[in-house]
Amino acid sequence: MTLTQHDIDQEIATERAAYEKRIADGAPVEHQPRRDYAPYRSSVLRHPKQPPIPIDVTKDPELVELRSPAFGERDITEIDNDLTRQHTGEPIGERITVEGRLLDRDGRPIRGQLVEIWQANSAGRYAHQREQHDAPLDPNFTGVGRTLTDDSGFYRFTTVQPGPYPWRQHVNAWRPAHIHFSLFGSAFTQRLVTQMYFPSDPLFPYDPIIQSVTDDAARQRLVATYDHSLSVPEFSMGYHWDIVLDGPHATWIEEGR
Repeated sequence: MTLTQHDIDQEIATERAAYEKRIADGAPVEHQPRRDYAPYRSSVLRHPKQPPIPIDVTKDPELVELRSPAFGERDITEIDNDLTRQHTGEPIGERITVEGRLLDRDGRPIRGQLVEIWQANSAGRYAHQREQHDAPLDPNFTGVGRTLTDDSGFYRFTTVQPGPYPWRQHVNAWRPAHIHFSLFGSAFTQRLVTQMYFPSDPLFPYDPIIQSVTDDAARQRLVATYDHSLSVPEFSMGYHWDIVLDGPHATWIEEGR
C-alpha cells in the first residue's frame, strides 16, 4: 500500500499523544528522539546492525583515527565560511548570515572547534552525484563551508537560503529548509551532526524527521532566530543559532549520543 502524508500525519499524532501520556505519568522529558520513531522510516536503515569494532588504543592511541573519515590537509581559508564567494560568479538566492555560539552545558564557550556545514541550494538541490531531485543546479554554489569557533565560541557563515526539497519517503514528502552542521572535538570520532531550521516553516508539522524530536522545547532549539543586528545592509538577512552540546538544553544530535 502506498504510504501517504495522511498516514504519516496520523503516526506523528499517535507518537505525540504517547509522549504526552508518558510525561503525564511521570516519565522524564525526552530531549533526544527515539530510534524507533515509526514515522521516520529510513532511520531504521541508518542504525548499526553489527556490534562496535573494538580498538585497543593502549597499543596505539592514534589507531582509532584509521577507521575515521579523512580530509585533505588544507588550512581553513578566509572564504571557507562564505559560501557566496567560492566560485567565479554570484550564487542564486536570498543571501543570509548565520551566526551563533558553540557552548557546553554550563553556557561556557567551546573555543577553536571545527564547524562544517552543507546544504541544498536555493532551489532545494544538493550538489551531490546521488541527488535525485530534478531542480536546477547552481554552478556558483557548492553548498559546503567550514570555520573555527573563536575565543568566545562564535562561528559565522554567509550563504544562501536553502530551498525545501522532496525526499520520497512517502507521497508528497517534503523536507523543511535546513542547514546541516557538523561539529568536531579533538578527533574525528568525536564528531556530532545536527540540523538548523528557519522560523515559521509551514512544513514543520508534516516532516517526520523534525517531529521525531517529540518534546516541543527540544524541537524549538533546532530553529534559528531572525536577528536584525546580524543582517548586512543591502546584502543579507541575519539568523542566530546557538549549539549546546550537553545537558538539559542540549541541541538535538543525529542518531543520539
